[in-house]
Amino acid sequence: MILEPKGDYSPLTRPPRLARTRLPRKARAGMVAGVEYLKLRYSVHFMNLQRIHSIDPGHPQPELINEAADAIRRGGVVGFPTRCLYGLGADALNTEAVNRVFELKQRPADNPILVLIDHISQLEKLVKRIPALATDLIDKFWPGKITLVFEAAEKLPVNLTAGSGKIGIRMPGHAVARALVSSVQAPITGTSANLSGKPGCHRISDLELQVARGLDLILDAGDLKGGAGSTVVDICSNRLQIIREGAVSAQELNLLL
Repeated sequence: MILEPKGDYSPLTRPPRLARTRLPRKARAGMVAGVEYLKLRYSVHFMNLQRIHSIDPGHPQPELINEAADAIRRGGVVGFPTRCLYGLGADALNTEAVNRVFELKQRPADNPILVLIDHISQLEKLVKRIPALATDLIDKFWPGKITLVFEAAEKLPVNLTAGSGKIGIRMPGHAVARALVSSVQAPITGTSANLSGKPGCHRISDLELQVARGLDLILDAGDLKGGAGSTVVDICSNRLQIIREGAVSAQELNLLL
């Protein structure tokens, strides 16, 4: 059956316009917000591809590691993979760089940021003392899995410790993170690459737009395993206090003790 068009016009003439329906204000606002989101997402994943480098998670390319390390030494912030989630790396001893991390994450100023090191010898410059308990935990669980909270050395940036007098430190288990810290030759921040209070991301495509657009460089190692982050343990008093249970369970820690 052939349907004939209704109205007084031929196939070669333009059909009459449909009457416009004005959407409610909330609907219009939602559509505008959706369009802006897509524009931002497009800009992150297409216009800025020169800042996103695919890197081998097991055998990271030295030239990419060196480029990211140079950016950090210049005061920049780099997105990089850790064992479970992507993190934000900046020079942990550079007050302005640490401030950039706080701003990108919209992180409260009273919430300290942990740091990553690549060798135990770096501990001496970051902490007041190394309790005997720390040695046992380091031997058992580093690299990766556990973050140890020490009394912070007085010379550390106040914003890094949030004035708490304590500093969380971990030796990363991911090959890219270890290589990056080693290349920088200084401790770097290891906080997750997310807005404060939001879930961390285990793939770059899930990175919050506000965070992604503020990064100097991104090392994309593909999908990470996700799951529980490191267990955070306070050992300042030479007694074990679990702040956050994660990759290492309380039972495992109790067995060690």
